Amino acid sequence: MHKLICSVQTYDWGKPGCRSTVAPLVKEGHHANYVDDNKPYAEFWMGVHKNGPAKIEQTSEDLLNCIKNHPEMVGKHEQGTLQFLFKVLSVEKALSIQSHPTKEEAVRLHAKDPAHYPDPNHKPEMAIALTDFELLCGFRPPNEIYENLKGCPEILTLIDNCDDLKKLLDSNEAITKQTLKKVFTKVWASSPEAIAKAVQAFVARIKKDPKNKLDELTLRLDSAYPGGDVGVFAPLLLNYFTLKPGQATFLGPNQPHAYLSGDCIECMACSDNTIRAGLTPKFKDIETLCSNLTYVMSGPPIFPHKELTAGVTLYAPPVPEFAVQAVGALATKLTAESASSIVIVISGSAHFVAGSLDLDVHRGTVVFISAACTDVRIVNATSDFVSYRAFTPKH
Repeated sequence: MHKLICSVQTYDWGKPGCRSTVAPLVKEGHHANYVDDNKPYAEFWMGVHKNGPAKIEQTSEDLLNCIKNHPEMVGKHEQGTLQFLFKVLSVEKALSIQSHPTKEEAVRLHAKDPAHYPDPNHKPEMAIALTDFELLCGFRPPNEIYENLKGCPEILTLIDNCDDLKKLLDSNEAITKQTLKKVFTKVWASSPEAIAKAVQAFVARIKKDPKNKLDELTLRLDSAYPGGDVGVFAPLLLNYFTLKPGQATFLGPNQPHAYLSGDCIECMACSDNTIRAGLTPKFKDIETLCSNLTYVMSGPPIFPHKELTAGVTLYAPPVPEFAVQAVGALATKLTAESASSIVIVISGSAHFVAGSLDLDVHRGTVVFISAACTDVRIVNATSDFVSYRAFTPKH
Protein backbone atom coordinates (compact mmCIF):
# COMPACT_ATOMS: atom_id res chain seq x y z
CA MET A 1 0.00 0.00 0.00
CA HIS A 2 1.24 3.47 -0.87
CA LYS A 3 -0.23 6.90 -0.22
CA LEU A 4 -0.38 8.99 -3.39
CA ILE A 5 -0.05 12.67 -4.21
CA CYS A 6 -2.51 13.41 -6.99
CA SER A 7 -3.23 16.16 -9.52
CA VAL A 8 -5.82 18.92 -9.70
CA GLN A 9 -7.37 20.44 -12.83
CA THR A 10 -8.63 24.02 -12.47
CA TYR A 11 -10.92 24.23 -15.50
CA ASP A 12 -13.14 27.31 -15.44
CA TRP A 13 -16.37 25.29 -15.05
CA GLY A 14 -15.25 24.03 -11.63
CA LYS A 15 -16.63 25.13 -8.28
CA PRO A 16 -14.57 27.72 -6.38
CA GLY A 17 -12.48 26.23 -3.59
CA CYS A 18 -14.74 27.30 -0.75
CA ARG A 19 -17.74 25.44 -2.25
CA SER A 20 -16.20 22.46 -4.01
CA THR A 21 -15.75 18.86 -2.91
CA VAL A 22 -12.39 18.74 -4.68
CA ALA A 23 -10.63 21.54 -2.75
CA PRO A 24 -11.04 20.04 0.77
CA LEU A 25 -9.77 16.70 -0.55
CA VAL A 26 -6.73 18.45 -1.98
CA LYS A 27 -6.11 20.43 1.20
CA GLU A 28 -6.68 17.72 3.81
CA GLY A 29 -4.95 15.07 1.71
CA HIS A 30 -1.89 17.35 1.33
CA HIS A 31 -1.96 17.16 -2.48
CA ALA A 32 -1.09 20.87 -2.78
CA ASN A 33 0.61 23.42 -0.55
CA TYR A 34 -2.46 25.63 -0.32
CA VAL A 35 -6.02 26.02 -1.60
CA ASP A 36 -7.28 29.28 -3.13
CA ASP A 37 -10.95 29.71 -2.21
CA ASN A 38 -11.56 31.83 -5.31
CA LYS A 39 -9.97 29.40 -7.77
CA PRO A 40 -12.10 26.81 -9.62
CA TYR A 41 -11.34 23.27 -8.43
CA ALA A 42 -12.89 21.20 -11.22
CA GLU A 43 -11.26 17.76 -11.24
CA PHE A 44 -9.06 15.68 -8.96
CA TRP A 45 -7.19 13.05 -11.01
CA MET A 46 -5.98 9.74 -9.58
CA GLY A 47 -4.03 7.60 -12.01
CA VAL A 48 -1.14 7.55 -14.46
CA HIS A 49 -2.46 9.70 -17.33
CA LYS A 50 0.28 11.98 -18.67
CA ASN A 51 -1.84 15.10 -18.10
CA GLY A 52 -2.08 14.49 -14.35
CA PRO A 53 0.13 11.64 -13.10
CA ALA A 54 0.03 10.55 -9.46
CA LYS A 55 3.20 10.26 -7.40
CA ILE A 56 4.15 8.00 -4.50
CA GLU A 57 3.98 10.26 -1.42
CA GLN A 58 6.99 8.74 0.34
CA THR A 59 9.42 8.91 -2.60
CA SER A 60 7.84 11.45 -5.04
CA GLU A 61 8.30 8.85 -7.80
CA ASP A 62 5.72 8.78 -10.58
CA LEU A 63 3.30 5.92 -9.95
CA LEU A 64 3.71 4.70 -13.54
CA ASN A 65 7.50 4.54 -13.20
CA CYS A 66 7.10 2.65 -9.95
CA ILE A 67 4.81 0.13 -11.68
CA LYS A 68 7.30 -0.29 -14.55
CA ASN A 69 10.09 -0.96 -12.05
CA HIS A 70 7.90 -3.32 -10.01
CA PRO A 71 5.54 -5.05 -12.48
CA GLU A 72 4.13 -7.27 -9.74
CA MET A 73 2.24 -4.19 -8.49
CA VAL A 74 -0.40 -4.78 -11.17
CA GLY A 75 -2.18 -7.92 -12.35
CA LYS A 76 -1.21 -9.55 -15.64
CA HIS A 77 -4.58 -8.56 -17.11
CA GLU A 78 -3.71 -4.91 -16.48
CA GLN A 79 -0.95 -5.08 -19.11
CA GLY A 80 1.72 -3.23 -17.17
CA THR A 81 -0.21 -0.06 -16.36
CA LEU A 82 -3.47 1.26 -14.91
CA GLN A 83 -6.30 0.77 -17.38
CA PHE A 84 -8.48 3.42 -15.71
CA LEU A 85 -8.43 7.07 -14.70
CA PHE A 86 -10.21 7.85 -11.42
CA LYS A 87 -11.55 11.33 -10.65
CA VAL A 88 -13.59 13.53 -8.33
CA LEU A 89 -15.48 16.35 -10.09
CA SER A 90 -16.97 19.58 -8.72
CA VAL A 91 -19.16 21.22 -11.38
CA GLU A 92 -20.26 24.86 -11.07
CA LYS A 93 -21.02 25.65 -14.72
CA ALA A 94 -22.22 23.36 -17.51
CA LEU A 95 -19.57 21.35 -19.31
CA SER A 96 -19.66 21.04 -23.09
CA ILE A 97 -22.14 18.94 -25.04
CA GLN A 98 -19.84 16.04 -25.82
CA SER A 99 -19.37 12.39 -26.62
CA HIS A 100 -16.43 10.00 -26.62
CA PRO A 101 -15.24 7.80 -29.49
CA THR A 102 -14.99 4.02 -29.73
CA LYS A 103 -11.51 2.48 -29.62
CA GLU A 104 -11.37 2.24 -33.40
CA GLU A 105 -12.53 5.84 -33.83
CA ALA A 106 -10.06 7.02 -31.17
CA VAL A 107 -7.13 5.48 -33.07
CA ARG A 108 -8.26 7.18 -36.28
CA LEU A 109 -8.94 10.58 -34.65
CA HIS A 110 -5.62 10.53 -32.76
CA ALA A 111 -3.69 9.80 -35.96
CA LYS A 112 -5.56 12.53 -37.85
CA ASP A 113 -5.62 15.25 -35.16
CA PRO A 114 -3.46 14.48 -32.09
CA ALA A 115 -3.73 18.06 -30.84
CA HIS A 116 -7.47 17.69 -30.23
CA TYR A 117 -7.56 13.90 -29.67
CA PRO A 118 -4.49 13.21 -27.50
CA ASP A 119 -5.09 9.49 -26.85
CA PRO A 120 -5.51 6.47 -29.17
CA ASN A 121 -7.98 5.02 -26.67
CA HIS A 122 -11.71 5.10 -26.04
CA LYS A 123 -13.22 6.77 -22.98
CA PRO A 124 -16.26 4.95 -21.58
CA GLU A 125 -17.02 6.57 -18.24
CA MET A 126 -19.22 6.28 -15.18
CA ALA A 127 -20.35 9.04 -12.82
CA ILE A 128 -21.49 8.33 -9.24
CA ALA A 129 -23.16 11.27 -7.50
CA LEU A 130 -21.68 12.59 -4.25
CA THR A 131 -24.22 15.43 -4.08
CA ASP A 132 -27.30 16.10 -6.21
CA PHE A 133 -25.73 15.86 -9.66
CA GLU A 134 -27.52 17.52 -12.57
CA LEU A 135 -26.87 16.45 -16.16
CA LEU A 136 -28.03 16.04 -19.71
CA CYS A 137 -27.48 12.52 -20.98
CA GLY A 138 -28.70 10.45 -23.92
CA PHE A 139 -31.43 11.31 -26.37
CA ARG A 140 -34.96 11.55 -24.96
CA PRO A 141 -37.68 9.11 -26.06
CA PRO A 142 -38.85 10.00 -29.59
CA ASN A 143 -42.27 11.30 -28.53
CA GLU A 144 -40.64 13.79 -26.12
CA ILE A 145 -38.23 15.02 -28.79
CA TYR A 146 -41.11 15.40 -31.24
CA GLU A 147 -43.24 17.44 -28.82
CA ASN A 148 -40.30 19.62 -27.73
CA LEU A 149 -39.27 20.43 -31.30
CA LYS A 150 -42.82 21.10 -32.50
CA GLY A 151 -43.22 23.51 -29.60
CA CYS A 152 -40.06 25.46 -30.49
CA PRO A 153 -40.59 27.55 -33.64
CA GLU A 154 -37.06 28.94 -33.39
CA ILE A 155 -35.36 25.57 -33.82
CA LEU A 156 -37.76 24.70 -36.64
CA THR A 157 -36.28 27.57 -38.67
CA LEU A 158 -33.07 25.51 -38.85
CA ILE A 159 -34.83 22.39 -40.13
CA ASP A 160 -35.67 22.41 -43.86
CA ASN A 161 -38.52 19.93 -43.90
CA CYS A 162 -40.51 19.98 -40.67
CA ASP A 163 -42.68 17.15 -41.99
CA ASP A 164 -39.69 14.87 -41.33
CA LEU A 165 -40.34 15.27 -37.61
CA LYS A 166 -43.37 12.98 -37.85
CA LYS A 167 -41.01 10.13 -38.72
CA LEU A 168 -39.71 10.34 -35.13
CA LEU A 169 -42.97 8.62 -34.18
CA ASP A 170 -42.56 5.77 -36.69
CA SER A 171 -42.76 2.24 -35.27
CA ASN A 172 -39.58 1.31 -37.15
CA GLU A 173 -36.57 2.11 -34.91
CA ALA A 174 -34.21 2.43 -37.88
CA ILE A 175 -36.43 5.16 -39.35
CA THR A 176 -36.65 7.07 -36.05
CA LYS A 177 -32.85 6.96 -35.63
CA GLN A 178 -32.29 8.08 -39.21
CA THR A 179 -34.75 10.93 -38.71
CA LEU A 180 -33.15 12.07 -35.46
CA LYS A 181 -29.70 12.00 -37.08
CA LYS A 182 -30.98 14.12 -39.96
CA VAL A 183 -32.69 16.65 -37.68
CA PHE A 184 -29.85 16.87 -35.14
CA THR A 185 -27.21 17.26 -37.86
CA LYS A 186 -29.25 19.91 -39.66
CA VAL A 187 -29.50 22.02 -36.49
CA TRP A 188 -25.95 21.54 -35.22
CA ALA A 189 -24.36 22.03 -38.67
CA SER A 190 -26.29 25.21 -39.49
CA SER A 191 -24.29 28.39 -40.02
CA PRO A 192 -23.14 30.18 -36.86
CA GLU A 193 -25.21 33.20 -37.89
CA ALA A 194 -28.40 31.16 -38.32
CA ILE A 195 -27.83 29.34 -35.02
CA ALA A 196 -27.18 32.58 -33.12
CA LYS A 197 -30.32 34.18 -34.54
CA ALA A 198 -32.47 31.16 -33.63
CA VAL A 199 -31.01 30.76 -30.13
CA GLN A 200 -31.36 34.45 -29.31
CA ALA A 201 -34.99 34.46 -30.45
CA PHE A 202 -35.64 31.29 -28.42
CA VAL A 203 -34.09 32.78 -25.28
CA ALA A 204 -35.95 36.08 -25.71
CA ARG A 205 -39.27 34.22 -25.89
CA ILE A 206 -38.50 32.06 -22.84
CA LYS A 207 -37.37 35.08 -20.79
CA LYS A 208 -40.80 36.67 -21.12
CA ASP A 209 -42.54 33.75 -19.41
CA PRO A 210 -40.38 30.85 -18.14
CA LYS A 211 -42.81 28.03 -17.35
CA ASN A 212 -40.77 25.09 -16.03
CA LYS A 213 -37.34 23.71 -15.09
CA LEU A 214 -36.45 23.18 -18.73
CA ASP A 215 -37.04 26.87 -19.43
CA GLU A 216 -34.96 27.80 -16.38
CA LEU A 217 -32.14 25.56 -17.63
CA THR A 218 -32.31 27.19 -21.06
CA LEU A 219 -31.77 30.61 -19.49
CA ARG A 220 -28.91 29.30 -17.32
CA LEU A 221 -27.12 27.81 -20.31
CA ASP A 222 -27.52 30.98 -22.34
CA SER A 223 -26.20 33.05 -19.43
CA ALA A 224 -23.16 30.79 -19.08
CA TYR A 225 -22.50 30.65 -22.85
CA PRO A 226 -24.02 33.85 -24.30
CA GLY A 227 -24.12 34.90 -27.91
CA GLY A 228 -26.14 32.08 -29.42
CA ASP A 229 -24.48 28.75 -28.57
CA VAL A 230 -26.23 25.80 -30.25
CA GLY A 231 -25.92 23.85 -26.99
CA VAL A 232 -28.76 25.97 -25.57
CA PHE A 233 -31.09 23.80 -27.70
CA ALA A 234 -29.70 20.55 -26.22
CA PRO A 235 -32.25 20.14 -23.37
CA LEU A 236 -35.00 19.83 -25.98
CA LEU A 237 -33.38 16.64 -27.27
CA LEU A 238 -31.42 15.19 -24.34
CA ASN A 239 -32.68 13.71 -21.07
CA TYR A 240 -32.44 16.27 -18.25
CA PHE A 241 -32.27 14.70 -14.80
CA THR A 242 -30.58 14.76 -11.40
CA LEU A 243 -28.71 11.86 -9.82
CA LYS A 244 -29.15 11.58 -6.06
CA PRO A 245 -26.08 10.71 -3.93
CA GLY A 246 -25.13 7.09 -4.62
CA GLN A 247 -26.92 6.94 -7.97
CA ALA A 248 -24.83 6.44 -11.10
CA THR A 249 -24.91 6.75 -14.85
CA PHE A 250 -22.73 4.96 -17.39
CA LEU A 251 -21.73 6.70 -20.62
CA GLY A 252 -20.78 4.39 -23.44
CA PRO A 253 -19.16 5.47 -26.72
CA ASN A 254 -20.96 8.04 -28.84
CA GLN A 255 -23.56 8.93 -26.22
CA PRO A 256 -24.21 12.71 -26.02
CA HIS A 257 -24.02 14.25 -22.56
CA ALA A 258 -23.18 17.34 -20.53
CA TYR A 259 -22.66 17.61 -16.78
CA LEU A 260 -24.47 20.68 -15.44
CA SER A 261 -23.85 21.00 -11.69
CA GLY A 262 -22.88 19.08 -8.57
CA ASP A 263 -20.12 16.77 -7.35
CA CYS A 264 -19.37 13.21 -8.40
CA ILE A 265 -16.94 10.34 -8.50
CA GLU A 266 -15.97 9.56 -12.07
CA CYS A 267 -14.10 6.59 -13.49
CA MET A 268 -13.16 5.94 -17.10
CA ALA A 269 -10.75 4.16 -19.38
CA CYS A 270 -7.41 5.96 -19.32
CA SER A 271 -8.06 8.57 -21.99
CA ASP A 272 -8.71 12.29 -22.34
CA ASN A 273 -10.48 12.17 -25.73
CA THR A 274 -13.59 14.34 -26.04
CA ILE A 275 -15.67 15.22 -29.11
CA ARG A 276 -17.28 18.61 -28.33
CA ALA A 277 -20.26 20.21 -30.03
CA GLY A 278 -21.63 23.05 -27.93
CA LEU A 279 -21.55 24.92 -24.60
CA THR A 280 -17.84 25.54 -24.97
CA PRO A 281 -15.36 28.10 -26.31
CA LYS A 282 -13.04 25.16 -27.12
CA PHE A 283 -12.62 23.36 -30.45
CA LYS A 284 -15.91 21.90 -31.68
CA ASP A 285 -15.97 18.93 -34.04
CA ILE A 286 -19.58 19.03 -35.21
CA GLU A 287 -19.06 16.74 -38.19
CA THR A 288 -17.43 13.96 -36.16
CA LEU A 289 -19.98 14.13 -33.35
CA CYS A 290 -23.01 14.12 -35.67
CA SER A 291 -21.68 11.22 -37.74
CA ASN A 292 -20.62 9.10 -34.73
CA LEU A 293 -23.60 9.35 -32.36
CA THR A 294 -25.69 6.19 -31.95
CA TYR A 295 -28.99 8.13 -31.88
CA VAL A 296 -30.44 5.65 -29.39
CA MET A 297 -33.50 7.19 -27.70
CA SER A 298 -34.63 6.21 -24.19
CA GLY A 299 -35.31 7.58 -20.72
CA PRO A 300 -32.60 8.78 -18.31
CA PRO A 301 -29.82 6.15 -18.17
CA ILE A 302 -29.59 5.36 -14.44
CA PHE A 303 -26.98 2.62 -13.93
CA PRO A 304 -27.76 -0.07 -11.30
CA HIS A 305 -25.47 -0.98 -8.42
CA LYS A 306 -25.19 -4.06 -6.24
CA GLU A 307 -24.55 -4.44 -2.50
CA LEU A 308 -21.77 -7.00 -2.02
CA THR A 309 -21.49 -7.02 1.77
CA ALA A 310 -22.37 -4.64 4.58
CA GLY A 311 -20.88 -1.28 3.66
CA VAL A 312 -19.62 -2.31 0.20
CA THR A 313 -21.51 -1.44 -3.01
CA LEU A 314 -20.32 -2.42 -6.49
CA TYR A 315 -20.74 -0.42 -9.70
CA ALA A 316 -19.65 -2.70 -12.57
CA PRO A 317 -20.19 -1.25 -16.06
CA PRO A 318 -20.00 -3.43 -19.20
CA VAL A 319 -16.38 -2.57 -20.03
CA PRO A 320 -13.17 -4.41 -19.09
CA GLU A 321 -11.15 -1.41 -17.88
CA PHE A 322 -12.81 -0.53 -14.58
CA ALA A 323 -15.29 -1.11 -11.80
CA VAL A 324 -15.88 0.99 -8.68
CA GLN A 325 -16.76 0.07 -5.11
CA ALA A 326 -18.31 2.44 -2.58
CA VAL A 327 -16.88 1.46 0.82
CA GLY A 328 -18.55 2.81 3.95
CA ALA A 329 -18.32 2.66 7.73
CA LEU A 330 -19.84 -0.84 8.02
CA ALA A 331 -17.21 -2.40 5.76
CA THR A 332 -14.58 -4.55 7.49
CA LYS A 333 -12.20 -5.09 4.58
CA LEU A 334 -11.17 -4.29 1.02
CA THR A 335 -11.20 -7.70 -0.63
CA ALA A 336 -8.17 -8.67 -2.72
CA GLU A 337 -9.13 -8.45 -6.41
CA SER A 338 -5.94 -9.85 -8.07
CA ALA A 339 -5.61 -6.35 -9.48
CA SER A 340 -4.20 -3.04 -8.34
CA SER A 341 -6.65 -0.46 -7.04
CA ILE A 342 -6.87 3.17 -5.96
CA VAL A 343 -8.91 4.25 -2.93
CA ILE A 344 -9.99 7.83 -2.18
CA VAL A 345 -11.42 8.76 1.23
CA ILE A 346 -14.26 11.26 0.83
CA SER A 347 -15.15 11.70 4.51
CA GLY A 348 -14.30 10.35 7.95
CA SER A 349 -11.23 8.34 8.87
CA ALA A 350 -10.08 4.75 9.39
CA HIS A 351 -7.05 2.50 9.67
CA PHE A 352 -6.02 0.21 6.77
CA VAL A 353 -4.09 -2.95 7.73
CA ALA A 354 -2.56 -5.49 5.32
CA GLY A 355 -0.07 -7.91 6.86
CA SER A 356 2.70 -5.82 8.41
CA LEU A 357 1.58 -2.70 6.56
CA ASP A 358 -0.78 -0.17 8.11
CA LEU A 359 -1.95 3.29 7.15
CA ASP A 360 -4.06 5.95 8.84
CA VAL A 361 -6.46 7.39 6.26
CA HIS A 362 -8.77 10.41 6.38
CA ARG A 363 -10.59 12.79 4.06
CA GLY A 364 -8.41 13.39 1.01
CA THR A 365 -6.13 10.39 1.52
CA VAL A 366 -5.52 8.46 -1.71
CA VAL A 367 -4.06 4.96 -1.45
CA PHE A 368 -2.63 2.71 -4.15
CA ILE A 369 -3.08 -0.98 -3.30
CA SER A 370 -0.84 -3.42 -5.15
CA ALA A 371 -2.26 -6.46 -6.96
CA ALA A 372 0.01 -8.57 -4.76
CA CYS A 373 -1.64 -7.23 -1.59
CA THR A 374 -3.87 -9.49 0.50
CA ASP A 375 -7.24 -8.35 1.86
CA VAL A 376 -6.95 -4.94 3.52
CA ARG A 377 -8.66 -4.83 6.91
CA ILE A 378 -10.55 -1.65 7.78
CA VAL A 379 -10.42 -0.88 11.49
CA ASN A 380 -11.52 2.02 13.69
CA ALA A 381 -13.65 3.53 10.93
CA THR A 382 -15.62 6.58 12.04
CA SER A 383 -19.38 6.58 11.51
CA ASP A 384 -19.02 9.07 8.63
CA PHE A 385 -16.34 7.07 6.80
CA VAL A 386 -16.97 7.05 3.03
CA SER A 387 -14.48 5.95 0.41
CA TYR A 388 -14.44 4.83 -3.22
CA ARG A 389 -12.20 2.24 -4.83
CA ALA A 390 -11.43 1.82 -8.54
CA PHE A 391 -9.87 -1.30 -10.06
CA THR A 392 -9.70 -3.38 -13.24
CA PRO A 393 -11.67 -6.60 -12.68
CA LYS A 394 -10.06 -9.89 -13.62
CA HIS A 395 -12.51 -11.51 -16.07
